Amino acid sequence: MTSYADTNLKNWECRVPIHLKSYPLEKFKAGWDPLFPIEAKEIGNVAGLDVLHLQCHIGMDSLGLVRRGANVTGLDFSPSAVTAALGLAKETGLKAKFVEGDIYDAPKLIKKKFDLVYTTWGTITWLPDIKKWSAVVAKMLKPGGRLYLADGHPTMLIMEEEEGRLVHKFPWRTDPDTPLYFDEEITYTGDALPKDGSASYDWAHPLSSIIGGLLENGLRLDFLHEHETVAWPYVTLMVTDPDEPRMFRLPENLPQLPLSFSIGATRALS
Repeated sequence: MTSYADTNLKNWECRVPIHLKSYPLEKFKAGWDPLFPIEAKEIGNVAGLDVLHLQCHIGMDSLGLVRRGANVTGLDFSPSAVTAALGLAKETGLKAKFVEGDIYDAPKLIKKKFDLVYTTWGTITWLPDIKKWSAVVAKMLKPGGRLYLADGHPTMLIMEEEEGRLVHKFPWRTDPDTPLYFDEEITYTGDALPKDGSASYDWAHPLSSIIGGLLENGLRLDFLHEHETVAWPYVTLMVTDPDEPRMFRLPENLPQLPLSFSIGATRALS
């Protein structure tokens, strides 16, 4: 029987050639910074830091961190994504290491510790066990190293659009063996997915589970920020943020909700 991970891997393998056409790679090659304003503001100076980018996809953000002076290792479970990331690194002359593998196997696959573990936008919903993820983050950090996470807010992710309004559709949390099943015709760039790769499984992680897992694994919470914008149009009624065209928000005639969150956390020195 096909596992949840196998289904999701097939989904992402189908996304890679689509995203290689739809991502602004030519702009990136010309020097454009791919980081969204939230993380660009919050990560601080990464020059000289050893950075692990979890779920790095085709490596554009990883190499954006290289341009900021970081020494970057990217990890992704998609062979096609890792191949694309290596190709982009070669084409741009930006040096980074990319590793193929399951995120939960990171401590076995990558034999070093990092100053910063970085993961953003649509990552943790693909992971069945958020506490196990927290343990991986802790293991990959040097003492005093820090995590930066930005992602869609759990409040947003329980909603779905119906007749021009948001309704509560999904559970606020799921167990590892009870994921949510989706069969979506398009990827988040608005491009069509092939039918044989459109199925996927997601997991819902409350902020309490995310933060609790980090605290249980010896990290100190430095900040938790909630934002009324998000990096992709989660529902069609969202509009472009007037202050930042790459971000999306709810229209002014609707009550505002937190659409994304960001967390900074630091591993204890001992």
